[in-house]
Formats: sequence, structure tokens, C-alpha cells
Amino acid sequence: MSNPVGWFEIYVDEMPRAKAFYETILGVTLETLSDPTEGHAQMWIFPSDMENYGSSGALVKMDGFSAGGNSTLVYFNCENCATEESRVAAAGGEIVRTKMSLGEYGFCTLVTDTEGNMFGLHSQQ
Repeated sequence: MSNPVGWFEIYVDEMPRAKAFYETILGVTLETLSDPTEGHAQMWIFPSDMENYGSSGALVKMDGFSAGGNSTLVYFNCENCATEESRVAAAGGEIVRTKMSLGEYGFCTLVTDTEGNMFGLHSQQ
């Protein structure tokens, strides 16, 4: 059986702003990804190890696809989601729901990024 999610894309309106937001919140460096659609998209990929469980994805700026207003929620894994949550406001995002218990499944925080996209932070502590 394969993982249920093979890839994700977070659509953005202003790439430099969105890239800086995610790099700040998650403490990572995104890398440019060549566009598989004949030059119509600007893409920055999140760090990943394709040999391990889970999927990777990218920030995408593409004509005809605006940011915000979608109904898919991506959760980023964290050691302690309170750490990443503490960086959100200063990076230009908003906290939708502060760290909350999921019982035996750990904890999560819900956040809105600089582009209006909501995402989650998930940790076991």
C-alpha cells in the first residue's frame, strides 16, 4: 500500500512573501523546482526525503490559480507545534486555533499564511 498523499501544492499570489513565511515558520530552506508545465509556474519545493513516509510539496505561483479559499488542509510535522506557532505573527500570518490536544494523536495548531491559506502544524508533544 502506498501513502495516501503523494504531493501537495500551496498556491500563492506573492512568491517572495510566501517563501519567506514558510522558511521562517518551519525553519527550513525551500529550493527552486523546475516547472513541468512549460514555464507557466514558479515553484519552490519543501525539503524532503523521498525514501521516508509522507509526501513533499511546493509553493506554486501560476496564472489562473489564486491563493486562499480552498478546502484542503496540509499539516506540517513538528517537534512541538508551539515552537512554530510562536513564529507565526511576526512572519505575517495569523493563528486560527492555538495548540490543542488531539489525545493519543498528539497536538496541532491551525494557522493562516500570508496568502490566506490555512494549514496545520502537528506534533506528538
